[in-house]
Amino acid sequence: MRLDGSFRMPPKPARPPLATRIFFWAVLVAVAAGAIAVAAFALWIALIILPVALAAAVIAWLAFRFQLWRARGRYRAGPPDLSRY
Repeated sequence: MRLDGSFRMPPKPARPPLATRIFFWAVLVAVAAGAIAVAAFALWIALIILPVALAAAVIAWLAFRFQLWRARGRYRAGPPDLSRY
């Protein structure tokens, strides 16, 4: 400090108390753990739904192939005559 009462450098800001710093890090860890838990839950749901979606895709493909099999003899002579309709 100078004789006129001013400082050569600005004073360092006071550090927060130890309890405040511990609380800050505890909140940060809790938020990170919550984010990881939500991500794990979303992944679990996706992995549960994946076999259902694959089974639905296979059933849709089989239904499409069945429809093609049923209609295989219907259009051998060319496209249908639409003038009748």
